[in-house]
Amino acid sequence: MFRTLNAEQIIATLEALRRRIAERFPDASLARVCAELISVAGESRARTASIARPAYGLRAATGAVVAGGLALLGLGAGLLEVKREGTNVYGILQGIESGFNIVLLMGAAVFFLVTLETRLKRRAAMHGLHELRSIVHVIDMHQLTKDPTALTEGGRATESSPRRAMSAYDLGRYLDYCSEMLSLIAKVAALYAQSSKDPIVVDAVSDIGQITTNLSNKIWQKITLVQRLPPDIVTA
Repeated sequence: MFRTLNAEQIIATLEALRRRIAERFPDASLARVCAELISVAGESRARTASIARPAYGLRAATGAVVAGGLALLGLGAGLLEVKREGTNVYGILQGIESGFNIVLLMGAAVFFLVTLETRLKRRAAMHGLHELRSIVHVIDMHQLTKDPTALTEGGRATESSPRRAMSAYDLGRYLDYCSEMLSLIAKVAALYAQSSKDPIVVDAVSDIGQITTNLSNKIWQKITLVQRLPPDIVTA
């Protein structure tokens, strides 16, 4: 039971995280971002389940079309009449070229039909992964101005400076929530790699995992600075 990711448990963890964010920061939009992530995770759960299921209808239709094409090709070959009289080299080469073109087109058609299921599932997976990647950058925008060095290094705030009204403790919790969301995004993305063996999908999932890890490392650098501050001091 611990060899695969459970989409239900991931969504349950996200729902608990959304409640935690809303209870501690009721006026922050980060809870709404988490709610949107829950919605995307639910769609990903259904999408990855569909990707993992074999498309028997599509496979049957593909097999029927390929079999029909081969039958027509065989029937056409049987109707050919070979005449030995008056045959020259040019005519033979022309016949070989025509036959080669037919085989080439048939091969391309068969390849297109055989790989159709993979390409349709890949497109669905890449659409879901694109949504997750976008949410990653939204979370990064939320933590971008939460900078503890604004207090530790001093300096005068300007009219365009971001509003700084969090205690050091609250700032640490806010940044930690961002880090948790990034980690859970990577888990939702991993559902696609779990349901598909497509190397393109797997590479895209790995890219999201790398992005979330890099951003989490950046956030934890901020958390490390926050932990050195008195918890009740107002910072960012």
